[in-house]
Amino acid sequence: MGSPKDSTDSPHALPTPVTRAGREGLEAILAHPATAVIGLDFDGTLAPIVPDPEQARAHPGAVPALAALAPKVASVAVITGRPAGVAVRNGGFAGVPGLRHLVVLGHYGTERWDAVSSTVSAPAPHPGVAAVRAELPGFLDGIGAWQGTWIEEKGRALAVHTRRATDPQAAFEALRAPLTDLATRHGLIVEPGRMVLELRPPGMDKGVALLDYLRETRAESVLYAGDDLGDLPAFAAVEKLRSDGVPGLLVCSGSNEVTELRERADLVVDGPAGVVDLLSALAAQLA
Repeated sequence: MGSPKDSTDSPHALPTPVTRAGREGLEAILAHPATAVIGLDFDGTLAPIVPDPEQARAHPGAVPALAALAPKVASVAVITGRPAGVAVRNGGFAGVPGLRHLVVLGHYGTERWDAVSSTVSAPAPHPGVAAVRAELPGFLDGIGAWQGTWIEEKGRALAVHTRRATDPQAAFEALRAPLTDLATRHGLIVEPGRMVLELRPPGMDKGVALLDYLRETRAESVLYAGDDLGDLPAFAAVEKLRSDGVPGLLVCSGSNEVTELRERADLVVDGPAGVVDLLSALAAQLA
């Protein structure tokens, strides 16, 4: 359903969603911003995808756009699989005037950082993560993992990346089943993404995190923007809300690697730069 963002000469012109539901969602946000929540993924949405996730940083325009928008809406929630503190650091969100209405829901909502307290709250980690952490390096060696495949430590989860492998897609497909078996043995699940397989505890995803936060804030409309397979549960959550009469706008931070997300979006923008333009335009419309 989604299509590329319309080109325009105005830096503050809002693109028009291609679906009726998306247009209704945008109209509701514009009409009643004080009860609207803006939900955003981090990697690939606010920050460009880079070969080394530790080097990922928010687009230079992201914090100014968020600081302009956040005071005008009920809240901005960054929902990410990263630890909350890492997303705050890589996003440059701490201590920024205008971001008091921002929260970061890390590890798919199991961790939470808010700009008011500048602290992270979280439950005890799942024991399966420690078990997989100890076993994973030898496990990958034992199945002859591709050269260039590497493990990212995420605190409450672990991720195996294949983007640096000689054949990233072949490595991804070959590792998916054995990593799923390993995760299952330790009570974890595998979350596939763009050339990455994340082993994490069950029970939380971006859809659950988004719905819980919308209930908490009593939001009456929502925008959610993402770029990857892990954002599909959040898309599904917004679609369910719309069927219940809560307006919502689904935005894909354009990627040809995740066609399902593009097809379900009301609006497709040109990666993190396009997300920043959209947030800036929305803030300007609410001035």
